[in-house]
Amino acid sequence: MNLPWRFNFLFGLCGFFLASALPGHAQVTASLVADTQAIQAGHPLQAALRLEHKDGWHTYWINPGTGYPTSLKWELPSGWTVGDIVWPAPKTITDDAGHVIGQGYDGVIYLPVTLTPPASLATDVPVTFKARAAWLMCHDTCVPGEAPVSLTLPVSATQPSPDPVNGPAITQTLAALPRQDASVSASATVSGTTITLHLGGLTHGSADISAPWWFFTRNDVVAYDQPQTRRVDADGSLSVILALAQGQIVAADTRLQGVLRASPSASVDTDAPAVAALLIDVQIQPVVTAHKASAPAGLLATLPLAFIGGLILNLMPCVFPVLGLKIMGFVNQAGADRKKITLHGLTFTAGVLVSFWTLATALAVLRAGGGELGWGFQLQSPLFVFGLASVMLVFALSMSGVCEFGGSVMGAGSGLQMQSGYRGSFFTGVLATVVATPCSAPFLAPALGAALVLPMAQAYLVFTTIAIGLSTPYLLLSIFPQAVRLLPRPGAWMETFKQAMSFPLYATAGYLVWVLSAQTTETGSLMAIFGLTLIAMATWLYGRYAHLSASAASRRVGIIGGLVLLGAGVFLGWPHAAKPTDITWEPWSPARVAALQAEGKPIYVDFTARWCATCQANKKIVFSSEEVRRRFRELGVVTLRGDWTSRDAAITAELARWNRSAVPFNLVYLLGRAEPTPLPELLTPGIVLKAFETK
Repeated sequence: MNLPWRFNFLFGLCGFFLASALPGHAQVTASLVADTQAIQAGHPLQAALRLEHKDGWHTYWINPGTGYPTSLKWELPSGWTVGDIVWPAPKTITDDAGHVIGQGYDGVIYLPVTLTPPASLATDVPVTFKARAAWLMCHDTCVPGEAPVSLTLPVSATQPSPDPVNGPAITQTLAALPRQDASVSASATVSGTTITLHLGGLTHGSADISAPWWFFTRNDVVAYDQPQTRRVDADGSLSVILALAQGQIVAADTRLQGVLRASPSASVDTDAPAVAALLIDVQIQPVVTAHKASAPAGLLATLPLAFIGGLILNLMPCVFPVLGLKIMGFVNQAGADRKKITLHGLTFTAGVLVSFWTLATALAVLRAGGGELGWGFQLQSPLFVFGLASVMLVFALSMSGVCEFGGSVMGAGSGLQMQSGYRGSFFTGVLATVVATPCSAPFLAPALGAALVLPMAQAYLVFTTIAIGLSTPYLLLSIFPQAVRLLPRPGAWMETFKQAMSFPLYATAGYLVWVLSAQTTETGSLMAIFGLTLIAMATWLYGRYAHLSASAASRRVGIIGGLVLLGAGVFLGWPHAAKPTDITWEPWSPARVAALQAEGKPIYVDFTARWCATCQANKKIVFSSEEVRRRFRELGVVTLRGDWTSRDAAITAELARWNRSAVPFNLVYLLGRAEPTPLPELLTPGIVLKAFETK
């Protein structure tokens, strides 16, 4: 039964070793070349990695699809710098059946790089550049390849002559590089599982609209190996329909990046239209389907979906904690006057309606101003998320018995039987709407999609229908007291039930903290947790000393102390989005350090862990300093982070190399020095700045 896959494995293994046994130059030959025969002092040198592929073999583009791209690790003379590889437009790599399996190159390809000399360069000494090229070469099997490459050129005081062999090829490669074209307009929209790239202006002499255009994705948004279809729209523009990569979610800031090429399967040096490859980098917009105001049939079909979706919202996990509050209200109202019960139900419904109308108005205003919003947009605000998490935490603590705020605030318990309980019912309706909006229950998504583009009057009608659906169970139970009488009577069990219902609220608060962690910095998330801790302590202090039976002095302590702690918690946890000038951390690795040193970059390495309090304090103290951030920007410091939160053998080995067994540990790599400077455990901005001023 298992023989077929065993044979396939054996044949594949034999093929790999057979290919590996071949000399490296049998599949791909690498050399370092330049477009001139000499170097001119003070002028950058245009060089290139030349790869010559044997027939049937290929290497890969920067986003290979499968495999990995070609790379260069440099050994440069002192004072020289080198840029990144500038990638020519790739071609589609297909198997024997014609399926796309990658994005790369075959034949002879030049990968340009720019080498920049120091300000002064002696003309009597030739300059030698060395690098190690690495690539993945594939045919029926794939084999890693690498080779040392070098180039020696004299230095000329005058403009050097072009290299007769490689000069024209490099020039042609640079001329054919993907680029933006001012005459071509590009946009992208997403609908379902497809992205449509729209291009206007191709018919105005820049390129042939009938060419077999193919999009090569630079990121992971598009499925590189799926069919792409093209159509010519009525206005003469070109649309390329792309398949969304499996598991990809198009967020508000997602961009479509890549290269659109007119000859997807041809060699790089083929005769192509004037614009052979277009550089694409556009934000992906959702498709907005126009709805005619004069189409009542469409609106009538939407309203039942809106009602059912609102009704089902009561069963969603995000609404369940509020549902618990409502049930507590029903239990306490059992046997009460029918008129009061009905008024509570109507008041709750009014709270839901007012909240939905407020949301509809906000959406309408922002939509009129050009804002791109989706349902639950308020959760895109870190401030709102933190505030809602705080409210949920306080409610949970109150239901756990830590404190009692009264029926007018909680909208539950015996307060619902008092006059102030109507305010509690209204607030419960508001709270139900706030926590319900992020949930798109079945039937609700199409209704909301329609409401976001309908005319204002019809949109309000859809939102009203959703609100009625959400409040219908409460309203029915309040209008028909017989149903209320079926509920259990008040008793000692209620306190246990109330405390049990606090745990969904704790879970909701935890979920909101998780949402917040994706909207702020790592330090910001930690501060938010500390802030919520202080808010919890404020709630405890209020409940401990400001209860109804406490003395006046004790109540003052509870109220004043609670307010102070509440203010401190809000101040500490108030989320701040990362500023554009903030430090950007890259993962640490020995290879990355070596690459940055070869590029002549100063480096700051922070070995840290989330469980290390000193590490967090160091980052907060040092990188909250504008002087440190400014100096890092001026020097072009690259910041690397070795995260030791979980076990990492490479970090452990690096710490051991410095006779360290714990974090924090920070290193500063200066230009011209092979070995870094270690910093003390406790850091200040002055210590870090002084390390970079050391000569």
